[in-house]
Amino acid sequence: MRRIDLAGVQVPVLGQGTWHMGEDQRQRAREVAALRAGLDLGLGLVDTAEMYGEGGAEQVVGEAIAGRRDEVFLVSKVYPHNASLAGVQAACERSLKRLGCEHIDLYLLHWRGRYPLAETVEGFERLREQGKIGAWGVSNFDLDDLLELDQPACRSNQVLYNLEARGIEYDLLPWQQRTAMPLMAYCPLSQAGALLRQTALLEVAQRHGVTSAQIALAWTIRQDGVIAIPKAVGSAHLRDNAAAASIRLTVDDLALLDQAFAPPRSKRALEMV
Repeated sequence: MRRIDLAGVQVPVLGQGTWHMGEDQRQRAREVAALRAGLDLGLGLVDTAEMYGEGGAEQVVGEAIAGRRDEVFLVSKVYPHNASLAGVQAACERSLKRLGCEHIDLYLLHWRGRYPLAETVEGFERLREQGKIGAWGVSNFDLDDLLELDQPACRSNQVLYNLEARGIEYDLLPWQQRTAMPLMAYCPLSQAGALLRQTALLEVAQRHGVTSAQIALAWTIRQDGVIAIPKAVGSAHLRDNAAAASIRLTVDDLALLDQAFAPPRSKRALEMV
């Protein structure tokens, strides 16, 4: 699988998301098994957050990576209301306990809140000096937010990006590519459903003999500097995700998808879910 540099580490362009994991104890074994199967397929970047299942997803991840920590590039996120100088320290320590490890590779501010960015950054830098995180970044930041942050130490920005949400292509994504800040795309399949039944997507999928979800993933990571973090809990779904990294879309494929999902021609407000 193609890999790119993220915070000084070579990571796969397709990872594993965990949103909505850890919310139902009856699904715990299945979710743990899915994450482990993903690691077997080379999907070694695992993204989670203290928000997901109010810590439940981090517990699932902790169980899944037990004994395999060296195979994982681990990403987690702090709530904005925990992003004060003292709060970020305490939140990170709680996350580490749930994850069952001593180090988070990349720690993100989930979105902007009431605390000054400088205070949150100071908290992140203290965690980095303590060895509790390897690097830090942000999530749901638009270009104006990143320019205000003005921190070369910010190693990534995680935002909504898929065929139905292309607004970042106007200014945010090009800026991140110019500054070599990898973009992590969450919800790369949108909310699945309607997107995956769209005619143009189905036509391209038929050309390649793959699923529409695989085409949607291949489209999301078609450009340099983009990592996608889809969630999957079924073995077939995981295999399809991993295989999507090998799909190469043609000029004709991209033109057809542009007709169906027009790229932005002006600035759009940053979309979030």
